[in-house]
Amino acid sequence: MTPTKLLISALASALALTGCATTNSTGGSDGLYAQPIGGAPVVANPTPYSEALVCLANYARANNLQSPRIAVGRLSDYTGRASLEGGAALTQGASLMAISAFAKAGVRLVERFDTSVSELELRYANNSLIGDEDGNQRQIYAASLPGSDYHLVGGITELNYNIRSNGVDVLAGDRIDSDPTGLFNRRAWVMNIGLDLRLNDTRSMETVDVISYQKQIIGREISAGIFAFWDEAVIDISAGGRSLEPVQLAVRSVIERAVLEISSQLYGVDPAAACHYSDPIGGSTNSTGGIATHHAAYGSGETSNVQARQTVSNGHERRDDNVRSYLRGRYN
Repeated sequence: MTPTKLLISALASALALTGCATTNSTGGSDGLYAQPIGGAPVVANPTPYSEALVCLANYARANNLQSPRIAVGRLSDYTGRASLEGGAALTQGASLMAISAFAKAGVRLVERFDTSVSELELRYANNSLIGDEDGNQRQIYAASLPGSDYHLVGGITELNYNIRSNGVDVLAGDRIDSDPTGLFNRRAWVMNIGLDLRLNDTRSMETVDVISYQKQIIGREISAGIFAFWDEAVIDISAGGRSLEPVQLAVRSVIERAVLEISSQLYGVDPAAACHYSDPIGGSTNSTGGIATHHAAYGSGETSNVQARQTVSNGHERRDDNVRSYLRGRYN
């Protein structure tokens, strides 16, 4: 069989396989046209700062530290970046990420982001329409709802594409047209997102802390191919891959880093020493007994730890020795 006939046979086989994979237009006995592919299990969604948040919560419980009540307001996307096909370029759920981050840190939360159900139930109860399990009308009592001490607001303020990019293209082959020709491409680029948050005293509306962080995101692309004549046939083969650090996970990482700084202030704990405690999985504390140094919290005259925020490795699971040494493994 000549190379041309061999190539035609291969193409015919590929088309036959495609026909076999065609969905059934009448549906199967289970009512489905096709079974979905994939079966990856549900896993946790941590960032490099999640361990530090959990560490801080464990330290607070071990030392009987109780945080003020926090309400998370609307953390909006102020970049205005959107595409015609894909919609908003950045997540619209930054508030939900912040709530999850505070929960990891063990901070007391009160719901203020979506109160629609509670307000509706309160209205029904006020109209004598809701009864409890004992059959009696649900009573409405004054001062039954705990208020927040502080609330978090702000938003995503930066999305900068292609801060820097580089690449290389290589084409190699013989001067004779019938000889194989090879092609290699490589690309890399960097973008970033930025976040500005502020913590307000709910009673006085005084802004007690402001945090502005940014994170860079990297992407890579690589491809290679070969072009050649094979007797009477033409062969053009190429392969490659592209990877981009998840943009929405970068937003979550920036939020968790900010929440880590805020939570340490709420507990009145030095964030650089917050993880010095007895590891519940096993092991011992540091040589000084593993007790972090307490310092002034919000409302006590000192509202932030600026020096700690200048250290980009603080609270990062792979760069902060406190996190690596005193908390092993993310979750059970």
